[in-house]
Amino acid sequence: MNSVAGGGSFLSFPALVFAGIAPISANATNNAAMWVGTIGSARGYREELREHRGLLLPAIVASVLGSLIGACLLLVTPQALFARMIPWLLLFATVVFAVSPYLTRNAPAIPRHAPWQIAVQFAVAIYGGYFGAGMSILMLAVLAFSGLPSFNAQNAIKNMLAVSINGIALVPFVIARIVDWRFAVPMAVAAALGGYLGARFFRRVPQRISRLLVVAIGVAMTMVFFLRTFR
Repeated sequence: MNSVAGGGSFLSFPALVFAGIAPISANATNNAAMWVGTIGSARGYREELREHRGLLLPAIVASVLGSLIGACLLLVTPQALFARMIPWLLLFATVVFAVSPYLTRNAPAIPRHAPWQIAVQFAVAIYGGYFGAGMSILMLAVLAFSGLPSFNAQNAIKNMLAVSINGIALVPFVIARIVDWRFAVPMAVAAALGGYLGARFFRRVPQRISRLLVVAIGVAMTMVFFLRTFR
């Protein structure tokens, strides 16, 4: 599921929290595991990446810088505050993706290299470095405004940017020693296999079905975190 919607994080992050890992450490551990999965997902979209490689370089630079800032912000956030922010972050990301097709349906064409796109991707990367779950939904929402011809093309670029964001965020997490490698290593193996196979599969799924799956995962995990946090 991570290859199409960031759904892997929506499921693996709660599992780590329910296993008793502190929220910030769970977030860093999940980031380490999902980074491997995003590499597999990106490889599954090689054809789309070659077709749209001109869009990638400036977006990757913005992603690297934003992710580093977000990861450093996470390290100075109190555990209790971060735990209470999680459901709101997920809710925001899910709503943005759910409404993006309606907002862009009759929107005028926008140049793909417009400065606003890089600025927004920089902001999304800060979010991704800070909190990985839901990052993919935000990137898909941003890419929906970019005029890319298909959901598969959006997914391809999203996966490559996720490789950059998760990989760079991992550096300060490792330095701070907050990654629990007992969970990260087996999760990474599963994420790598699932990411590659999922990307190959979802390239053949109708776009409407893929979008509905994204929204369903986002709604379900948002509800789980609201119930856990505010019950």
